[in-house]
Amino acid sequence: MPAVIPYIPKNITVHLGSPNSNAPNVTVPFVDYVKNVASSEIYPTWDDAALRANIYAIVSFALNRVYTEYYRSRGYPFDITSSTAIDQYFVNGRSYFENVARIADDLFNDYLRRPGFVEPLAAKFCNGTTVTCEGLSQWGSQELAQKGLNSVEILRKYYGNIEIVNNAPIRGIQSSYPGTPLKQGSTGPDVVVIQAELNRISQSYPAIPKIPEVDGIFGPKTEAAVRKFQQIFGLTVDGIVGRTTWYEMVRLYTAIYRLSELRSQGQQFYSISWAYPDSIQQGDRGASVRQLQYMLSVISEFIPQFPPVEIDGIFGPSTKNAVLAAQQYFGLPQTGAVNESTWDLIYDQFAGIENTSLRSKELFPAEVPKDYIDTTTLQQFPGDSLRLGNRDKVRQEVVR
Repeated sequence: MPAVIPYIPKNITVHLGSPNSNAPNVTVPFVDYVKNVASSEIYPTWDDAALRANIYAIVSFALNRVYTEYYRSRGYPFDITSSTAIDQYFVNGRSYFENVARIADDLFNDYLRRPGFVEPLAAKFCNGTTVTCEGLSQWGSQELAQKGLNSVEILRKYYGNIEIVNNAPIRGIQSSYPGTPLKQGSTGPDVVVIQAELNRISQSYPAIPKIPEVDGIFGPKTEAAVRKFQQIFGLTVDGIVGRTTWYEMVRLYTAIYRLSELRSQGQQFYSISWAYPDSIQQGDRGASVRQLQYMLSVISEFIPQFPPVEIDGIFGPSTKNAVLAAQQYFGLPQTGAVNESTWDLIYDQFAGIENTSLRSKELFPAEVPKDYIDTTTLQQFPGDSLRLGNRDKVRQEVVR
């Protein structure tokens, strides 16, 4: 599998308007983009801690757009826009504040992420006075800085549990598309990527057949899944993954995991195993337990019969009690172990809550087919996770 590690682009292309506007594109060094946005968004007279917190957010949000290929997967020839309604304020040709530029030089290759997640945090922010949002309040960050909080403490006030990746590698923007079409007979890590993406997308589109073995071999079952995917999304049904099909998969995969949203489900490091386990039960640990706990914790906020549960990846007594409560609620045998039936009913309840109560409006609703089933689901009975370690020492494998 390819190592897909976020990186700092040497340059970034900005569309000087909303996505569909007839505005020009400009390509600038990424560090200059950060200086420009920071000089446009915040005040140079603010405390150093507030300036740093805001610049971390600016960097992280822009990197999320690059990493998820948010616009390029939709066919746009740019990485981000200057529209403050959806992106960040960029003023082409403006000068920079000296102290802001100095901090940007120091921080432009650092970004935020959730512990255990891969993608840079979609660190949304607003001024906090005339406009409020889920994310960082710019004026609020200054108030916190004046109270003595440092930049990390400020960020955690708004984004919760985050960590900072320092000195990310710098390179030119690279397309995730392998460059040549994949078809029956193709093998290798890029085939693993499409197999895993299709299996995940099939959770929202059950008509797409599951690929029972993610093995990097493009065989008849992979082709059948590709053909159904192409049929559903109005693509040429040829069973070949060319550029158009590849990026439609990227777009859907990003939407399903909400990688470009602040409430991301998170891309994690996974081993490739899509076989359903016999059960998840007390004593088990890992990604499947953590995702089970996350679903139960969300449900508990809306249904009082579900007790709250800590999301620690360890199936202990409190998790068992929550599972027993779920089984009682759904009229299932109260075993305290999670088989396929229990998982599916917990997931269905979670997805309904998540879709109606938590999900933010899609940026491009016209692009989503009418039969688009919930795009915020978790993979069903996931494989074990590989914990993220020191990226300078280890190159983990990750499915994009």
